[in-house]
Amino acid sequence: DSSYSFVVWFVMFISCVDLWQPNSASLIHQNATVDVHVNRNDTQGLHSRLKQERIDYRVFISNLQKEIEKQTGYRSSRKRRSEAQYDYEVYHSLEEIQSWMFETNQTHPDLVDMFSVGKSYEGRPLYVLQLGKRSRPQKKAVWIDCGVHAREWIGPAFCQWFVKEAISSYQYDSVMTRLLDQLNFYVMPVFNVDGYRFSWTTDRFWRKTRSKNHKFHCRGVDANRNWKVKWCDEGASSHPCDDTYCGPYPESEPEVKAVAKFLRKHKKRIKAYISIHAYAQMLLYPYSYKYATIPNFSCVESAAQNAVTALYSAYGVRYRYGPASTTLYVSSGSSIDWAYRNGIPYAFAFELRDTGYFGFLLPESLINPTCTETMRAVKAIASGLLKKCETDRDRFPYI
Repeated sequence: DSSYSFVVWFVMFISCVDLWQPNSASLIHQNATVDVHVNRNDTQGLHSRLKQERIDYRVFISNLQKEIEKQTGYRSSRKRRSEAQYDYEVYHSLEEIQSWMFETNQTHPDLVDMFSVGKSYEGRPLYVLQLGKRSRPQKKAVWIDCGVHAREWIGPAFCQWFVKEAISSYQYDSVMTRLLDQLNFYVMPVFNVDGYRFSWTTDRFWRKTRSKNHKFHCRGVDANRNWKVKWCDEGASSHPCDDTYCGPYPESEPEVKAVAKFLRKHKKRIKAYISIHAYAQMLLYPYSYKYATIPNFSCVESAAQNAVTALYSAYGVRYRYGPASTTLYVSSGSSIDWAYRNGIPYAFAFELRDTGYFGFLLPESLINPTCTETMRAVKAIASGLLKKCETDRDRFPYI
């Protein structure tokens, strides 16, 4: 039976390609678009098979290696010397980002405080920048993390952009001034430091952490499937070689454990949790692990709507928004579900540009517009925290 043989071939094919979207073969269904990265040697066989099965396909990037080299190769245009000359429109290595963090901390002591929440599996410090005017000790706070998945380079680029914009527009932009006066922002430019470094040195499309597994040669855990909320259920894999591997137990990854510990300690003050990912052009909120409506749905939904409208106002880029389970796919052990279940009322995950043309290789020429529009969305979410959302304030304490 030809359809049966195709299914067998497709399963074998999926096991030897790099799935970009969706990130797991179990999420592929009829009439869905699938983005894959294929080795040069396998392309001819794939072309002929897809033609034979009458499956529509398009080649977006024909020479991936060339595109990678454009982003990692040394260029004289890279301004590395000082923060004043730092180029926010190129991707930066982990070492460059950490030097930039030290320098930002030193040059803006009135607005910035740098600290570490722990160490990664390979022993690297997990640095966070606290932004805000030191007016009163118990200010509400917003947590923003980037670079949970190593290959999503636009994430760390956005976190740096956010810090630059916040500092440079303080006292000039009335919205930013009010936000930094009344809120603290905890910004973690690179959550998965080991994986991010590995994506620069060895494998540009690495996703997971770099922890070792005793039984398998495969390394790493999906840091967005390792949180202690419906851990290792639907949408996560228990196999160490899979990209969505949930880990041997919840918070097995020192990076996840360190951030969870910090958020638990400060959860009374932290009112919003924002995680920056790529790609899909979406703004997602809980739940990820089930099809159900969160208790404070109307407050969160209107915050998402305002954010997406603000984002659209920059360049007319459309983002879909909604619960992660129905808008993207079901996944368990995610950070937004964990943050929400631990009492942080606004928990969002952004999936930045694009929708698949460049995928994880978003060109550096798109860093500026992507960060500019996302900045508007994040400012809209943060501004909303300063207003009371009345609709279901009475119901919320019972989550």
